[in-house]
Amino acid sequence: MVKQRKSLYEGMYILSATLSNESRKKAFDKIVEGITEKGGEVKKIHDQGRRKLCYEIKGKKEGHYYLLYFTAPTQSIVDLWKEYHLHEDLLRFVTMKAEVVLDSLEFNPIRIQG
Repeated sequence: MVKQRKSLYEGMYILSATLSNESRKKAFDKIVEGITEKGGEVKKIHDQGRRKLCYEIKGKKEGHYYLLYFTAPTQSIVDLWKEYHLHEDLLRFVTMKAEVVLDSLEFNPIRIQG
């Protein structure tokens, strides 16, 4: 049996903020299950909560943000993206390779020189 190469990924997922807590949990669980069904393993979940979007997406002005660190076989990412496009409650997503899993998230304010 050939062992598949796994990489560490960072995924940002924005779910519709109009979902009930139960529906949002089910929608997010569907994302996590997709990762594990394809041989991946979730390392860390950062629930960033409900936030205003910079611009409307599918008529929505707010979204519920999740940042997820996971390992998965490299070939499975394309399959996950195909599933994400069919996920009606998922407003936006992005998946990038990561170097490390961040235990906490800290954001510094941007200073504009002028």
